[in-house]
Formats: sequence, C-alpha cells, structure tokens
Amino acid sequence: VQLQASGGGLVQAGGSLRLSCAASGSIVSVNDMGWYRQAPGKQRELVAGITRDGITNYGDSVKGRFTISRVNAKKTVNLQMNSLKPEDTAVYYCNRKSQVKFIWGQGTLVTVSS
Repeated sequence: VQLQASGGGLVQAGGSLRLSCAASGSIVSVNDMGWYRQAPGKQRELVAGITRDGITNYGDSVKGRFTISRVNAKKTVNLQMNSLKPEDTAVYYCNRKSQVKFIWGQGTLVTVSS
C-alpha cells in the first residue's frame, strides 16, 4: 500500500493550493478516505473526509474553505484549499478513515505566510 501526497508549497495568506493523493491498488474506491494534517508540536488531525459514496465532512476550522474530492478511476483523492490562513501551515497526509490506518506516507508540506 502506498499513499503519495503532493501539491504542497509556500503560499501567502488568502491564496489557494490543490493537494493530490495517489494511492496504490483499489484503496481509494473501497475505503472512506481522509486528509489529515499535523502542525509543528501538535497532534495529527482529520481536516476532511469522503465516503465511498462521495459524502463529505470537514473540520470546523476548514469548513467553507476546503473541498475534498475523489477520482476512483485515477486512484486519487484531492483537497482544494482556498482562503488559506497561517494556521493551516502543516504537513498534510491522506489515509483511510478507518481506525486501522495504512502506513502513513511522507505527506506534503503546506506553508502559509502572513
């Protein structure tokens, strides 16, 4: 199982980024998936999730700004991030939402400058 997140970078507050997670096999199509983030000194948290049926949910801090989507045929889960804030700075990861997670990938670093 491989989960490869990409698309991070340095952006000014108010800007946008689109993250992509490429997964091996049929992970994306058979699992409820999520985007997680871990800021320095903080625990990893779930920011957005999407079920196999396409139902989405978001953390309160990103609701209205982030949009999660999935493309089963391309085995990817995406995260569109708009109106970014400095507090969104973190390493972002994707994984399934199950209590039993796949091995975490390296993630992709998002840095939002003020």
